Amino acid sequence: MNSEIRKMFCDLLGEDRVFTEEAMSQHTTFKIGGPADYFLMPDKGEDVGRVIKICKEKEIPYFILGNGSNLLVGDGGYRGAVIQIYRNMSSVTVEGNEITAQAGALLSAVAAAAKNASLTGFEFAGGIPGTIGGAVVMNAGAYGGEMKDVLTEVTVMNAEGDIFTLPTEELELGYRTSIIKTAGYIVLEAKIRLKEGDPEVIRETMKDLTIRRTTKQPLEYPSAGSTFKRPEGYFAGKLIMDSGLAGYQVGGAQVSEKHCGFVINAGDATARDVRTLMDNVRDIVYKKYGVTLEPEVKFLGEF
Repeated sequence: MNSEIRKMFCDLLGEDRVFTEEAMSQHTTFKIGGPADYFLMPDKGEDVGRVIKICKEKEIPYFILGNGSNLLVGDGGYRGAVIQIYRNMSSVTVEGNEITAQAGALLSAVAAAAKNASLTGFEFAGGIPGTIGGAVVMNAGAYGGEMKDVLTEVTVMNAEGDIFTLPTEELELGYRTSIIKTAGYIVLEAKIRLKEGDPEVIRETMKDLTIRRTTKQPLEYPSAGSTFKRPEGYFAGKLIMDSGLAGYQVGGAQVSEKHCGFVINAGDATARDVRTLMDNVRDIVYKKYGVTLEPEVKFLGEF
């Protein structure tokens, strides 16, 4: 940690939004991860750009973090700046049948706003444990719905700090990908358009999806959600289960017996435990079925 660089961040954001040697286990849903050199919490897009400018000038690697729901941080931590776009950039506003959400807004908060406004079409996302920014980047989806079904436009920042808006048709949204991901843009805000619906039907749909999630997914344990992408023509969880790996454990990391598509932190798991388990699962499934599982979880830092 460099005191001069820390002062630059503090001068820009304020002391209360700059942390050093911050344990990333406090900022990921896996509850795993060593310290980041700098942990920064800007509250507006312009400051995100200014932080990145400092990082580039001082040759500091940086990473944009939402609520850490799809991330495994190494036990050695991250030698750079983690820029969190989450609670400080999480406003949600409703106008007619359009919802505008800052990138840090939780999908559950956006779904709740839609429900309260009797708008339908976003029920699928209510239980996805992520932010609207991350959901746009990955074209998140569940239960037959995807972000591409409801997005109208997204405000992003490029590597040079330029801020601009892209309509949905230019986002190249596919299975867990988008031009935002491939071009390395940073999401600042998204607009979605929904339809007027029956409040009771919306409530019942969300209630039903919540029940389905809680009964089929190991939500009582820290995890990063679905650990592997869905291979074409297969389901990752079924391949893992059929390989006899339900409950398979490495250290504190375990293949969930409730849903084999989830790797869980069953107790004091390290990043090395999780990564070793994932590698072993991939190898065993490939030997048995000739299908290569690709991680949906992102890796960051020193393992």
